[in-house]
Amino acid sequence: MKPMERMSTPCVNFCWIDPGHGLCEGCGRTRDEVARWYLLGEPERLAVMARLKERLARALDKPTPATGAAR
Repeated sequence: MKPMERMSTPCVNFCWIDPGHGLCEGCGRTRDEVARWYLLGEPERLAVMARLKERLARALDKPTPATGAAR
C-alpha cells in the first residue's frame, strides 16, 4: 500500500465483539480479522468484505437476499 493510499474497510464505527458468535456487531469481522486488518493485502481485505454481510446475517440468524431464509 502506498503511503497516502486508503485501505478498504467495512468498519462502521460500532465495534462490539459478541461473545456468543465472536463477530463484531457493526461489521461482521472476527476479533482476529479486526486486529490483523492493516496487515492484510487489499485482495484479502476485499475477499473478507465480500463475505461479511452473509456471515453476520447467519450469526444473527436473519434472512438475507442471498439465501432468502433464515437458517
